[in-house]
Amino acid sequence: PFQSSLLRDSVRRYLQLPADQKVLILHAKVAQKSYGNEKRFFCPPPCVYLSGPGWKLKQEQIKCSLKGHYYVRPCGVVGRVRKVGGAGLELPAASFCPWQGFGCAKALYISDADKRKHFRLVLKLFFSNGQEIGTFHSKLIKVISKPSQKKQSLKNTDLCISSGSKVSLFNRLRSQTVSTRYLSVEGGAFIASARQWAAFTLHLADERCARSEFPLREGYIRYGSVVQLVCTATGITLPPLIIRKVTKQYAMLDVDEPISQLHKCAFQFQGSDRMYLCLSTEKVIQFQASPCPKETNRELLNDGSCWTIIGTEVVEYTFSESLACIHQPVSPVPLISALQLTGGGDVAMLEVQGEYFHAHLKVWFGDVEAETMYRGPKSLVCVVPDVSAFGSDWRWLRYPITVPLLLIRDDGLIYSSSFTFTYTPE
Repeated sequence: PFQSSLLRDSVRRYLQLPADQKVLILHAKVAQKSYGNEKRFFCPPPCVYLSGPGWKLKQEQIKCSLKGHYYVRPCGVVGRVRKVGGAGLELPAASFCPWQGFGCAKALYISDADKRKHFRLVLKLFFSNGQEIGTFHSKLIKVISKPSQKKQSLKNTDLCISSGSKVSLFNRLRSQTVSTRYLSVEGGAFIASARQWAAFTLHLADERCARSEFPLREGYIRYGSVVQLVCTATGITLPPLIIRKVTKQYAMLDVDEPISQLHKCAFQFQGSDRMYLCLSTEKVIQFQASPCPKETNRELLNDGSCWTIIGTEVVEYTFSESLACIHQPVSPVPLISALQLTGGGDVAMLEVQGEYFHAHLKVWFGDVEAETMYRGPKSLVCVVPDVSAFGSDWRWLRYPITVPLLLIRDDGLIYSSSFTFTYTPE
């Protein structure tokens, strides 16, 4: 374990200039089984993004230790976890471009022999010189045999799509896999990409309000609702849209049932005369549907206006190994989900809740280490350090002080979080 004075110095240096390494895994909430020789590849394919200044620093460190003979870059393999107790991966399928930090696992599928109802993806990262970085897991993915065609009941909520959840939209011309295009955002504009997909937060809007006010509502999303699509990465949004059910290339105007995973749907611009969100090769455009004289409850669309909707998950792992001399993989990388404070004054205790915790972690309040007890993989409890640790004269000042919360492994590896702790004057 690191000497405490050296460790405190590195934590201070880190807080002044955080050199984080982030691993972001994007994936769909459901995956369809393949049947016989017909392979149903995951759609959208699981994606991995590497970001943060720490990657470049780590690569420079390795380069120096190897006397700068060759360029070292992160590489990755994505597969499905075998049954509990089984080793290794099935179907490795992702590779990374060193200058983009992006990988896409396009060759993943589930055979019909596999009887599991849920599984997780596992990502193994290593540098091109063979040095292991770590192993990272996705969230749980549900296996379905085919999209549900019957009217969705709100009792079966794991297939329904709720307001505020994340979705991906893709379009497939004439049901051909090679023609799949994903709704994405590039350079501040919506595009249809064959390679990268974006996750969008789907909000239920209040149609009675002006667009500028746009209060968000909770609940499951039904056809005929006014919705807003917001790109999770850029915050860019489309105008309010009415989501319509698609049946055999017709937009159904009178259907109000809940939307289900992998349903075909269309997005009509609110207040427009039959204008729909449509793709034309790489561009996203507006398309005017044709009315049906005999059936006023439906409008005829073109191929590019019919989208498939699927719920998605995002999991982000953050760590910083540039200031420590790490010989072990960085995993398991802990994820904090909530804090629970009990007591106050001299006996305040903080429970840190989350996933992937272990006994070699300590909670730090800024550059101050807290006495930490390991309760299990989902819980750490620590004694809140006295505020005097952050400056002896604070007791006489009348303002709150906020410090970042970190988890630090006993070899000096830093795991930052989005959580902070605030001391308020009594």
